Amino acid sequence: MDPIREPCILALDQGTTSSRAIVFDRTGRALAASQKPLTQGYPRPGWVEHDPMEIWATQLAAAREAVAQARIRPDRIAGIGIANQRETAVFWDRESGAPLCPAIVWQDRRTAEICQRLSAQGLERTIADRTGLLIDPYFSGTKIMWALENIPGMRRKAQAGEMCFGTVDSWLVRMLTGRHLTDPSNASRTLLYNIHKGAWDDEILAALGIPAALLPEVRPSSGGLGTAARSLLGAEIPVCGVLGDQQAALLGQACLEPGAVKVTYGTGCFCLLFTGRRPIVSGNRLLTTVAWDLGDGLEYALEGSVFIGGAVVQWLRDELRILSTSAESDTMARSVPDTGGVYFVPAFVGMGAPHWDPDARGAIFGITRGTRQEHIVRAGLESIAYQTRDLVDAMERDAGRAIQSLRVDGGASVNTFLMQFQADILGMPLVRPRSPETTALGAAFAAGLAAGVWKGRAELSEIWQADTIFEPAMGETTRGALIEGWNAAVAAARSFGKRA
Repeated sequence: MDPIREPCILALDQGTTSSRAIVFDRTGRALAASQKPLTQGYPRPGWVEHDPMEIWATQLAAAREAVAQARIRPDRIAGIGIANQRETAVFWDRESGAPLCPAIVWQDRRTAEICQRLSAQGLERTIADRTGLLIDPYFSGTKIMWALENIPGMRRKAQAGEMCFGTVDSWLVRMLTGRHLTDPSNASRTLLYNIHKGAWDDEILAALGIPAALLPEVRPSSGGLGTAARSLLGAEIPVCGVLGDQQAALLGQACLEPGAVKVTYGTGCFCLLFTGRRPIVSGNRLLTTVAWDLGDGLEYALEGSVFIGGAVVQWLRDELRILSTSAESDTMARSVPDTGGVYFVPAFVGMGAPHWDPDARGAIFGITRGTRQEHIVRAGLESIAYQTRDLVDAMERDAGRAIQSLRVDGGASVNTFLMQFQADILGMPLVRPRSPETTALGAAFAAGLAAGVWKGRAELSEIWQADTIFEPAMGETTRGALIEGWNAAVAAARSFGKRA
């Protein structure tokens, strides 16, 4: 027991489909990891829910298992860092900590009518200017509105200060420490946080009818957030790092210089360009978001979000059942030379950036008598790359300069076919890092900086190492024809969604 003498960091990576925990040493090496699946609830079309107690139970079980597998004494853990699925709304009783309803997941679209109401009130410009976001069901603010308007007794408890709202990081901090806190990277995803002033926006709260009393206190992403009780992990351990999962991946990829870009291929796809101390206002329907506050002030990123990325492979596997495993998609895609003219637009829950169309619906176009399941699988993988290309194209226009390369991570980044097609359709290199655990590593970096495990950003950059570089090999003519077909498919999917 305990062959490790130097301090370690425990990273909690609470995602949409699983709760993970990884123990890192000071070289950034993962000593042990554990993962527990998370049940998905779909009570109505367009609704997505999680059980808050299952989130906590799976996260705690993963943490305990990772610490045991690392064979270290709990008091060797210098700090806990949290990375979390963003925008998901959790509500609990302030005194008891008991959840008041299922968590409303970021993918949930039940607030589409509320968003239309806010837009009709002329709030789009105010919200965009102050929060960097667009009015969309994706973000937490309208989920809070829905809960207050539709769950009996919720508004009374909110006005009386008897309930708390938080994104998943706040929920985990509450269960670990008993405190009601968040960080700027998560606060900036709510529609309620003024990213220029670094504070909740009173005027927006009033316009949305949300009492400020139910919101968490915003603390730096790297710094003291409380102490996990000894009964949880066998020692009192500081919780000293919190980042939304995409900002955590940006830090884990060591994108620390303005202009650096990363793409995470998870359930969705998320492209972030680090802009440093200067927030860039998008002219192409991208989001201006807080990257982090590492203890010395707010820093920013430009972000594009695709709602259905790797989830399209899960759908092919679990619903269509033409894949036995997600990994099989790579082989099947390579078994045909192309899609046979098939395009797959996976707008299962509408479309994110740069379209922001909640009415779009998923569709497969170009099917002929000769279309086989291999063509469908290949088109599904290609759809991930096309959507990411749309983001990068918009990002280049906002930044006013070409992006030279992308750092990639996330579960789908191990799919070699997808990565090569992505490089081809972008016409730029992709760099996959040696460590696949960039999200958890970013949470560990935030905690480790606060705990003194790492002294500064230069050390973090030294830890990051490239593994595989995918160079583009597709000709301009072929690339242009494929993109033209994709654009036509997207237009058709959006038109179908608006037929009512």
